[in-house]
Amino acid sequence: MQSSPLWTRDFLIVAGVNFFLALVFYMLIVVVGAYAIEAYGSSLSEAGLVAGIFVIGTLSGRLVIGQLIDVIGRKKTLIVGTAAFALTTCLYFLSDSVSTLILVRFLHGVALGVGSTAAGTAVAHIIPPDRKAEGIGHFSLSTTLSSAIGPFLGLWLLQHASFEWIFATCVAVAVLGLLAATFLRVPELDAAHREIRGFEFSFGRLLERRAIPVAVVTFLAGLCYASVLAFINVYAVELDLVTAASFFFIVYSAVVLCSRPLTGRLLDRKGSNVVVLPCCVLLALGLALLANAHSAAMLLVAAALIGLGFGNLQSAFYAVAVKVVAPQRMGLATSTFFIFLDASLGFGPYLLGFVISQIGYRNLYWAMAALAVLCMGAFYLLHGRHVARLRASAPGH
Repeated sequence: MQSSPLWTRDFLIVAGVNFFLALVFYMLIVVVGAYAIEAYGSSLSEAGLVAGIFVIGTLSGRLVIGQLIDVIGRKKTLIVGTAAFALTTCLYFLSDSVSTLILVRFLHGVALGVGSTAAGTAVAHIIPPDRKAEGIGHFSLSTTLSSAIGPFLGLWLLQHASFEWIFATCVAVAVLGLLAATFLRVPELDAAHREIRGFEFSFGRLLERRAIPVAVVTFLAGLCYASVLAFINVYAVELDLVTAASFFFIVYSAVVLCSRPLTGRLLDRKGSNVVVLPCCVLLALGLALLANAHSAAMLLVAAALIGLGFGNLQSAFYAVAVKVVAPQRMGLATSTFFIFLDASLGFGPYLLGFVISQIGYRNLYWAMAALAVLCMGAFYLLHGRHVARLRASAPGH
């Protein structure tokens, strides 16, 4: 049987919207701490809060919008989110103190939470059911590209221009995202599929119950990656491998770009266990190699293994989260997945910082390698052993 087309006009548009949103985030995350110190004389802890409060805002936006997407409408939610994201990007020009900058970062994070959750929900409905994991793998590459380009562009502008030019560039990118969103066509729920009682806000309905098991494993795997994301540069200084560390995420991104399309197709055809379990092993091997790194080559091989491991786990878990729910619950499932992922990447470094103070960097990465192995068992117990039954009962089967 011929598979349904994936690279449609609307798939490319929503991937572009997601790229623009993430690009602004990654451009700012590498410079906003330095901006707080230089412009307002903030302390290092205040600069850390300026960077980190964004994640709190993103979580807040996701918690609410997951319940509202199909009430407001999928495209309308995306327009509202990208418009709010563009407007809050402009607020950096109006900031005049550390306090107002923290408020701007929080509001900017809320807008990203709304916009990115809406984009993730839209693409889950645009991708053909028989190519869900493959499509999500390709879609997730838009974030991978932005994570490679954004920090480079932000630091390049910081060296060659002022902070105002960085903010102006971010506004231009955010506006491009908004304009692209206006051209998107998204399937909307008809009245017959809406919940009979309509929308009713409830804290008990902030999360999609069926997506929670895989979201929990996502949180654990996210802690493994958070240990790399937050501390690889400091660890590289300790190892005297700073030059090699500057290429770490370039290798990581390149491996993810090459492997995700293949693992997405494999997940659609063979099921999640065939992808997730080996990727957990690869992540564990990468972290173990990182814990024992003594040379630039070892550091970069670790980057490749972690890219093969976590880089593919992220998109695989996302695909599983939306595959196990009915179409009208995909918005909430998307929100649930990203809430757990954001929580691990946002709060993980803070928690792991206490661990490092007790056991050091090498032992931290050994512990994270063990956690990656634990993820393999947790996934199988919470989801993997039920795969055959879930595939048979999934929407579209």
